[in-house]
Amino acid sequence: MYKTLLHQYQLVLSSREALFNYCETIKIGHLLTPLPSFNNESIISQMMHVANCYLFWLAKSVMKQHRPYFKHEDHRDLATVRKAYKQVDLIMNDFLQSFKESLEQQMFITRPDGSTLTRSPFEIFTHAITHEFHHKGQVVNMSRQLGYTPVDTDVIRE
Repeated sequence: MYKTLLHQYQLVLSSREALFNYCETIKIGHLLTPLPSFNNESIISQMMHVANCYLFWLAKSVMKQHRPYFKHEDHRDLATVRKAYKQVDLIMNDFLQSFKESLEQQMFITRPDGSTLTRSPFEIFTHAITHEFHHKGQVVNMSRQLGYTPVDTDVIRE
């Protein structure tokens, strides 16, 4: 299953790169524009939310690492967002390598509110990447609201 998840994450990376390349065509002011229909979040704040969720679920919750979250004020352009995601990719590689023999092993996870749940690394991996795709759709929708015509950012694209 490890090789399958590596391959699946490569598909995520390809889709993410398509989104980043598309976002390079959006004016920086628009990337930072809070949209009321998205709880006054901006495109970049959505992207950084996803990066921080990878940190929470993979690094902090499962691997028990003490890593600082990415600060939104330090990520105000696509170059710094891309750098954050390079760190996310390293965390994902460490995560998959650490659990390649125990992807189905159930683990206790403590949420920020103190509640606990039991999940496997496979479930956490799936949650993290589907969460990214959920917010990728929101970013594309946000860009439409700002007057842009999005490109195809799906895993399977022409």
